[in-house]
Parts: sequence; structure tokens; C-alpha cells
Amino acid sequence: MKILAIESSCDETATAIIENGNKVLANIVATQIQKHRLFGGVVPEIASRMHAEKINFLIDKALEEAQMDLKSLDAIAVTYGPGLEGSLLIGVTAAKTLAKLLKKPLIPVNHLHGHIYASFLEERKPTFPFIALLISGGHTQLVLVKNHFEMEILGTTRDDAVGEAFDKVARFLDLGYPGGPVVESAATTGNEKAYHFPRALIKEKLDFSFSGLKTAVIQKILKEKKEHKQINTADVCASFQKCVIDILLTKSLRACETHQVHKLVLAGGVVANKAIRAAFTGMTEENNIELFIPEFKFCTDNAAMIGAAAFVHYQKFKFKKKNYMVKVNPNLSVLCN
Repeated sequence: MKILAIESSCDETATAIIENGNKVLANIVATQIQKHRLFGGVVPEIASRMHAEKINFLIDKALEEAQMDLKSLDAIAVTYGPGLEGSLLIGVTAAKTLAKLLKKPLIPVNHLHGHIYASFLEERKPTFPFIALLISGGHTQLVLVKNHFEMEILGTTRDDAVGEAFDKVARFLDLGYPGGPVVESAATTGNEKAYHFPRALIKEKLDFSFSGLKTAVIQKILKEKKEHKQINTADVCASFQKCVIDILLTKSLRACETHQVHKLVLAGGVVANKAIRAAFTGMTEENNIELFIPEFKFCTDNAAMIGAAAFVHYQKFKFKKKNYMVKVNPNLSVLCN
């Protein structure tokens, strides 16, 4: 079964063609980072306009890469939430139009499920049940995945998502946008023990909090500026990143032990951080936990992961009645199919 998948939830326009849920025939991503970098973050109006400019070209590009034509497709899949409303609308409208034109099933996909299913694109796949740590610009959650269609949120952030914290610290240090890669890069030459920042809620169950950490970093920078001290950006980034990693490791291990589930899936754009990947590899080996991490290209937003999730939905629901009444849901929960 060949599925054309479309992803446009934020600032990446992406298309992919997936065969039988795990064979990637094409995977195309057009990023808008250079444009949004000028503004220090994603501008929704610009994002949706750029999606509209790129979407048709990227569909053609995916077909070309897969050496297929439209008639060879079995279904169309599209992200319908969560994300920026205008951006989601561009992808959903394109998918609806194509599905109607071809008289093919339209499969709406939860973007968060896509991130979780990125690990199913790998040769070594997780089996149920497993714990998913979902870390991105907008989400930080621990999810117990019982089967394809039953999930339970074990812990979530009470304020900032981890990706937001990276962005805000980077902005205050004048490192640019997006914050994740620039903080990670600066941290490679820094001393992670130079500063001690608070690890909020570290002893409390499974919820997260990164607002206090972000504020502590900013206050430290302001204090050193006021005292005319030289700010070592690399040390600040390394210490901040180490703090984030400690929190993520502690909560994830606690979730696995509390629920006696010894399989852990990392999901979301922040998983592209090499230090985080290395830390989780070490922690899981020490604690006899099976770890599943997607390839770098499947961590950040892409359509291949949407195609992987769509295949599972198709197998379950078959979509015998072609329903083209898909509506975007910017605030969609991970608990919604």
C-alpha cells in the first residue's frame, strides 16, 4: 500500500510516499528557518504563505523521487493538528483536493502520533507497551503507549516545553533561531559544571517545568552583566543543557520503573540533540531499558512519520467510506486519533 503523506503543521513543508507503513519511497522537506530567523521565531502568516507557495511543488517532487504517478497512490494522509491553524489549513486543503480528485481515502493524522511513529520507520521497531518521551518546541510529555489506539499521558509540562526553553535561552544569549541547534553547538565547548541551575519538580512524580530554569539562566546572565563579568556563553549553554538532560533522564527512568515498562521511545524535534541521544543511550543501557530513537531526519518535522502513522490507521479503520470532511485542530491532544 502506497500513501502520499503531507505535513505542514508549523514551519516545515513536507511530503513523503510510504509503502506499507515503513518503506520510505520519498521524503521531501522544505524548511522555512532562514525566513523566520529574521524575526527570532515563527511568524504564522509567513509560515502559511510559504506552505502555499511550496506544497504543490513538493507533492510533484515526492512523486518524482518515488518514480510514481498519482494514479499509483492508494491513499492520501495529512497532519490535521496540533499546530498553527493557517499552516495546517494549507496541508489539509491540498490533501482534500487531491483525495477528491483521485477518489482515494483521506487519512487525517495527529502530528504527535507521527513523532511517536517515526521509530516504526526503523528496522528495529518498538513493541507494545512502551513509554514515549515526546519533546519538541510545543510539547514535553511522557506517554504510556498501550497499543496503536490507546495512550495515557503520564506527565506533561506545567509551563514551557523543552524546545521553548532552548529557544528563549538562545534568544537571550543572542545566539539566533532556532535555539536547539545553536545552544547544542555552543555547549560542545563549554563546561557543564560551570553553573548550577535549578532542576524544577525533579523529585515530583512525572510532570515537567522549564519556566523556572529559563528564568534562572536569564537572571544569571543579567547578574553577570551588571557586575561587568565576562559571560562564557559556552559554559552557560553546557550547564543549561546538562540541567535539561538530567530532568528528562530522571523523569523517563521514573516512568519506566513506576509502570514497569522497560521500552522507551524518544520522539520529537528535540531528539535531534546529540547530547540528549547520548545521555539516553547510556541511561537505558545501565538500567536494562530498550531504547528506540529515530534517525535524525525523522526527528524534526517530516511527512514520512505521518505516512507511518497513517498506515496503522488505515489498517484499523479501512476508510471504506471516503470522508473528506477533515477539519484542522490546532490544539489536538496526543490522546486523540
